[in-house]
Parts: sequence; C-alpha cells; structure tokens
Amino acid sequence: MKLAWSPERASKAYIDTVQSCQVFRESGVAELISAMAAGWNAQLIVETWSQGGVIATSVGLAVARKHTCGRHVCVVPDERARLEYAKRMGEAGVSAEIVVGEAEEVMEGLVGVDFLVVDAGRKDFPRVLRLAKLSSKGAVLLCKNANSTSKGFIWRSLVAQGARRVVRSGFLPVGKGLDMAHVSASGSNSSGHRWIKHVDQQSGDVHFIRT
Repeated sequence: MKLAWSPERASKAYIDTVQSCQVFRESGVAELISAMAAGWNAQLIVETWSQGGVIATSVGLAVARKHTCGRHVCVVPDERARLEYAKRMGEAGVSAEIVVGEAEEVMEGLVGVDFLVVDAGRKDFPRVLRLAKLSSKGAVLLCKNANSTSKGFIWRSLVAQGARRVVRSGFLPVGKGLDMAHVSASGSNSSGHRWIKHVDQQSGDVHFIRT
C-alpha cells in the first residue's frame, strides 16, 4: 500500500488552519503544510522545534492530525523548549505529543513516520532525516526555513532506507523557503529499473523518473 492523496481532506485542513492561524499574521506556510499532511492522510506526523521558533506550522500540523486521526509528535531539544511549545500551542487551542531529547534517541522510538517536518535552522536536521524510520507506505519530507542555497538539497543522500527512493522533490519560495521530497514505499524499487534525474529549468523542481 502507498500513500494516497485526498483533495477533500487537504482542503478542509487548509481552511481550518487559515482560521486557526489568523492571529499569527504569517505567510501561508502553515496552511500549505497542514493541507499536505492531511491530504496524504499522515498517521505519524513528526516535527522538530526549538525555543523561540515560529509556532504557526505546529498549529497547522495539529489541525491536520485532527483530520487524519493520527499522531502529531514534536521533538524539542530541552525542557525549556518543551514548556514554551506546550504553552504557545495551548494558547492556540491545540496540542501535540512532545518528546525531549537528542535526535538519535528520539527518532529511534518513532517508527512509521509518514510526514516529517524539520527546521534548517537546527544543526541536527540532517541527522533527524537520516535517522527517521519512515513508513512502509512512503513518506513526505519537508525542510522549512530553507534559504536559496538549499535549493539543490540532495535528499537521496539523507534517506538511509535501503531500497527507498526519492520519487519527487522540489523547492517552494514560500516563507523562508520550503524544500520537500516524496519518498517511495518500501520495496517499490524493483530490479531492472533505473532512475533519471530531471531538473525543471523554470521552476527549479527536481524530479526522479523511474524507467
């Protein structure tokens, strides 16, 4: 089984996030990410967050979780970050599971991640991506706050999942930059096939095409 897209669920999550995030007056990153998480029916949404970070994306993910009836887990580095995150999420009327610790120990216990959001502002974001135990159905990986120099982000080198492949990746100039990739379901890389990398010269999107 692979991830299946639901336009209806994505639309509902987008609208609900717009209403929930009106007070933040920020870019549409939260709404976009929320719609993606809900549209792909993510059952284990994982994000990383640091003290003083933007909370709108987290609110959007919490909204998406309500539509998918899955889990939303936030990984924070220390107790101070946990307290601030819980307080700000509570003020927005939502909540999430909060796990405190280093990437190595935390990601070990999160099995079946199908929607992962990391922050390029955190030094450990490459490790989080490498250590993530992705769902057998495939996964969507997002890197927020990705500046223009991150546009050529090499996702494949960070996905240590054996036969897994990045089937599509791209960069969106929303907020402070959003890099994304869609990872294949396990076992979908059959022998006898090869992958061709194609870069769209106009949009900058990177596509990996199986032949």
